[in-house]
Amino acid sequence: MEDIRTIIDFLEVSTKNRLENFFEGKSIEDFNSKTLILDNQSTLYKLSRLYNLTKENLLLLTTTLVPHIIPGFFDKIIQKFLPHGGDFPEFGGVKLDQHRGMVPTGETILFILAGLDIQERLKYLPLLDKSNLLFKHRILYLEPVKIGEPRLGGKLVMDPEYVEVLTTGKISLPSLSINFPAEHLQSEMTWEDLVLPDQVWHQVKELQIWLKHKETLNAEWDLGRKLKPGYRALFYGPPGTGKTITATLLAKYTGKEVFRIDLSMIVSKYIGETEKNLSALFDKAENKDWILFFDEADAIFGKRTGVRDAHDKYANQEVSYLLQRIESYNGLVILASNFRNNIDTAFIRRFNSIVYFPAPKAEDRLALWKKSIPENLQMGQDLILKDIADGFELTGSHILNIIQYISLVSLDTKNSILTKELMVKGIRRELEKEGK
Repeated sequence: MEDIRTIIDFLEVSTKNRLENFFEGKSIEDFNSKTLILDNQSTLYKLSRLYNLTKENLLLLTTTLVPHIIPGFFDKIIQKFLPHGGDFPEFGGVKLDQHRGMVPTGETILFILAGLDIQERLKYLPLLDKSNLLFKHRILYLEPVKIGEPRLGGKLVMDPEYVEVLTTGKISLPSLSINFPAEHLQSEMTWEDLVLPDQVWHQVKELQIWLKHKETLNAEWDLGRKLKPGYRALFYGPPGTGKTITATLLAKYTGKEVFRIDLSMIVSKYIGETEKNLSALFDKAENKDWILFFDEADAIFGKRTGVRDAHDKYANQEVSYLLQRIESYNGLVILASNFRNNIDTAFIRRFNSIVYFPAPKAEDRLALWKKSIPENLQMGQDLILKDIADGFELTGSHILNIIQYISLVSLDTKNSILTKELMVKGIRRELEKEGK
């Protein structure tokens, strides 16, 4: 973390130098002449190289970060020049409810860089524009102000993940919450545990290929300017046929993270809130190369009816907004549905890939049984797995639930023999849950 100390010292010297110029008329030093040596293994160095950050950008980054490390950083420096206090509007900054120190605004960094020199201020204004990579990639953002107020009065805010990675060297994945309505999916399963038809395997392989080569395709092969960003896939088929675990393993075997979006937490009865919830989700996921998995997508992408009232009007607006964000997302988005016909035909043509997960046939059910039964259980002489596979139309999810029940009964009774009676009992128990 020595680099953080280095750039904070750089900010302190630059701020003091500007204040000495403002209050005492001392000449301003060219901060570009100052040498900044960063550890080439540090997160800050890698970030600097990735986005080709100038010293101005490093100063902007540090100005935004410093309140998270030294709460009274700016207050202490200003106090030396205004020992009796007093208003100092030129420096900008705001006070918060729970943070006692001054939090910088756009005006703060502009003053440090340019003072009140109009020509210099105009020169540095683009630094706070959305075209700046720090803003474009949502590392920083300028908090919106009330209508009519100067834009630079907005707080400078750093994405909490970048605050964490710059101060601790690591980053924690977000947890499911009202503010982040998505669940991180993980599994100890492997591709070998899955039983899928050959056609499904081929289509899943296509997704793996895209995840592996998308950067080369877009940049080196120059297709990025011709193709829409990202990749959109529809997984459809009966419940329990492997849609979720396939999405999870796609992430696992391509080194990505996958998040299942809970649409019930996103869709709000309050007008405008759904767009706000969706915006927060996509803003967080953008440029992190996450796979976004929308389960039961027909809840929001179902066939639309005519606009009968204001509710229908805003519901259609929500769908249009979600579709817009999905189409502009630069990673893999997977929508899952039980039935393809549940998805509005206007959306179907927008998918790059449509994958059907059928209910397993008898031979696939037999393979699932063989893969699922733990070695600790011994097959009873009266139990023929092929008969079970032929006689009961079950999904992989059903079979795992049945195996869990059987295993618990065996552990409790201290009997490791898997009999036909116990197997049938477990199957009936599972089917009764669905009213069958």
